[in-house]
Amino acid sequence: MSIQVVVPTAELAEAVGPVTGAEFTVWNGDGDALTHVDLWVPDYSTHPSVIDRVQAFGSVGAVQLQTAGYDGVPERMPAGVSLHSAVGVHDDATAEHAVGMTLAVLRGIPESVRNADTGTWVRMPGRQSLADARVMILGYGSIGRAVAERLVPMKAHVTGVATRPRPDDVVGQVRGFDELDALLPKQDVVIVLVPHNAATDKLVDASFLAKMADGALLVNVARGGVADTDAILAEAGRLRFALDVTDPEPLPDGHPLFNAPGVLITPHVAGGTTAMLPRMAAVIRAQVTRLVAGEPLAHVVHPV
Repeated sequence: MSIQVVVPTAELAEAVGPVTGAEFTVWNGDGDALTHVDLWVPDYSTHPSVIDRVQAFGSVGAVQLQTAGYDGVPERMPAGVSLHSAVGVHDDATAEHAVGMTLAVLRGIPESVRNADTGTWVRMPGRQSLADARVMILGYGSIGRAVAERLVPMKAHVTGVATRPRPDDVVGQVRGFDELDALLPKQDVVIVLVPHNAATDKLVDASFLAKMADGALLVNVARGGVADTDAILAEAGRLRFALDVTDPEPLPDGHPLFNAPGVLITPHVAGGTTAMLPRMAAVIRAQVTRLVAGEPLAHVVHPV
């Protein structure tokens, strides 16, 4: 009997291609769902409610998310169903976006665009370069490493921080969270990449931001919930911010963050680029191949 795999779009099914021993069905909520599914790939969404459609199936063996983050999803999972994250799929695109937002703010690109909109030439001498800048990557996992791989050749001085100190061939030595208070005041840029969970909820709060030096930049490409929006608003102007994620999200029209001084906002677009489809297809293909061979699935984040 073939392994039953459900994916949300024909485009994704085509990108995965045929796998001997597996049958692919395209379903995204329209029409009847299969009675039994061995692997379900929900639509790409950063909201945990993406998992709720699992109730449409009679039974499901495993769920493969299209996001690396999975906060809020395990709590909504049916009993006995394993959950797997899209590790590595968004590394390159998210790293590009983090570096792009950093460069944009440091070099005054948002201000230049606003000035161009009014037909005004405004000189901005002495903008900060990434060369020689001190950059902390807070949450040095696979995406953090991808950011570092881009920053080091640009001559930035990069410090990686993670829950576990360890040697690293890109930044030399990854530092532990216990050094965070001492490291924060020395940074020109802090790029936040921690997962959102109980331990990191509002990690970037008033106390955290108070430790950052005047004019420093905080870049959040993690999840909106890791930063306290009120604390950001209170420090906007003394500090600079580049936010691809916010709390709440989506950010309501007219929210004060949109007009806060020194705040650049993009609408959670770091990972969803043209790089996603081939990488996501490769992950699904590998997972289905494991299923057919009777092997355990990779990247499990919520065990049965």
